[in-house]
Amino acid sequence: MSSDTSPSLAEALAAGTVVLDGGMSNQLAAAGHDLSDELWSARLLAERPEAVTEAHLAYFTAGADVAITASYQATFEGFGRRGIGHEEAARLLASSVELARAAARQARQAGASRPLWVAASVGPYGAMLADGSEYRGRYGLSVDELERFHRPRLEVLAAAAPDVLALETVPDADEAAALVRAVRGLGVPAWLSYTVDGRRTRAGQPLEEAFALAAEADEVIAVGVNCCAPRDVEHAVGAAARVTGKPVVVYPNSGEAWDAEARAWNGRITFSAEQVEAWRDAGARLIGGCCRVGPEAIAAIARAV
Repeated sequence: MSSDTSPSLAEALAAGTVVLDGGMSNQLAAAGHDLSDELWSARLLAERPEAVTEAHLAYFTAGADVAITASYQATFEGFGRRGIGHEEAARLLASSVELARAAARQARQAGASRPLWVAASVGPYGAMLADGSEYRGRYGLSVDELERFHRPRLEVLAAAAPDVLALETVPDADEAAALVRAVRGLGVPAWLSYTVDGRRTRAGQPLEEAFALAAEADEVIAVGVNCCAPRDVEHAVGAAARVTGKPVVVYPNSGEAWDAEARAWNGRITFSAEQVEAWRDAGARLIGGCCRVGPEAIAAIARAV
């Protein structure tokens, strides 16, 4: 845990509700940055790191207690396709944590007195493919193969000393099993968050079975859902709390749907801060937003909790 924060995030979750940030990509896009690249927001770790810190700061200023780093799409394989070698890729991964820490320092200098935490984002295997398969799962890889893919990146991120590892947007219980194995022994707690469709993972497994994978994992301090429709949250929160007994993390999308072929969002916004009370009553303790949820919505969540 960073010396910047006290208490630990696990302690804070035991005591009450903690506010997560919103979508990194939409905040960067709103600031005028082009994210059409396969590396998505991770490209800015190399090209415009100050923009990443500014995006984190916008969420801290809005009332978020936790910043999720811009490492979701950052992998050795993805960087390698851009000609970025292993050593430089590791530096960029670690820098994602420091950029969020820099935003926390700036927020404190501006008057924020509450604890602020940094969550190192670990996206699914499908995020590296950049073809929308993180919304399908079933990659054709074994649990062992997925663990071997994730472990090197997790080791680099853990060494950068975030407060927690955010194992997020996981579409498939097999990948969750690999991630739970991969975080063992790293010395950094984690949360596990599925992307879901109705009462199942994107790969089709019942949520109760998927959540149960983390029930006995001491490293996992919270379990839940993200990058899903707001309508799918309440059932998932109840199931996660019932099956695991752990604090529940929720950060859905705006309600719009991602078109992977067109690389665009469509549909209508259904996310609102008024839903937060029901989520909290169902067991949610770590609450924020994902894609297309910006600082204004996070400010509304902070007021609601």
